[in-house]
Amino acid sequence: MTTLPHPRARRYRSIWISDVHLGFPGCQADLLLEFLRAIECETLYLVGDIIDLWYMRRRLYWPQAHNDVIRALLSKARRGTRVVYVPGNHDELLRDHCGTAFGNVRIADTLVHTTASGRRFLVLHGDQFDSVVQCSRLLAVAGNVAYSGLLKLNLVVNYCRRRLGFPHWSLAGFLKHRVKNAVQYISNFGDAVAHAALERELDGVICGHIHRAEISEIHGVTYCNCGDWVESCTALAEHPDGTIELLRWSEASQAVERASSAAA
Repeated sequence: MTTLPHPRARRYRSIWISDVHLGFPGCQADLLLEFLRAIECETLYLVGDIIDLWYMRRRLYWPQAHNDVIRALLSKARRGTRVVYVPGNHDELLRDHCGTAFGNVRIADTLVHTTASGRRFLVLHGDQFDSVVQCSRLLAVAGNVAYSGLLKLNLVVNYCRRRLGFPHWSLAGFLKHRVKNAVQYISNFGDAVAHAALERELDGVICGHIHRAEISEIHGVTYCNCGDWVESCTALAEHPDGTIELLRWSEASQAVERASSAAA
């Protein structure tokens, strides 16, 4: 897990981001915009829940920063970056358009990415393996409402932390990692997604959905989760040699800001 020493000159073969939740007040759009402006890549994968249509059905929320993120993504597509949108459960309406392209952005339900070193990764959002979403949509929506409340509280917490000079911190992530049932859920999810890659005789899987950034080995499969841009502000990046790395942008952004302040 790597913090970028200087984000202004980073080029990658591929980048994966997921769970941005544009249209939701907890989205860290400003940090994502910094990240998009600081990196260049050949292929950019948007691994689901980029737009939070679930929240927008209840209330319209779309500040300028969220619009700027969309413009930055489309700008990359126009300038030659291959942009692939893999819808999730919060933007599932786009699954009706899989196989088509909008503004140079291709939409696909699942796909296989081959790294520079020849390893093959299944790329999908991951809600297909979430038993709560699949078996009880009402329960999933109720859980999402409770989670949204927790994330709004996180906005207050991080406002206070910024005023005190501390970096972004996820209250929801802190609680999830310490609640036994949540930890078990995360483990079961990873096992299920890794098994899907095994069945297809692939080397790994790249997904999102559970807002838990991670790179690990599960049953001989490399499990990679992008994390999110609500809590962790993370992305996955493939280097020119095929190595996949987890980038923690909030930490990198804070490090650069401190270095700039010290230089001044």
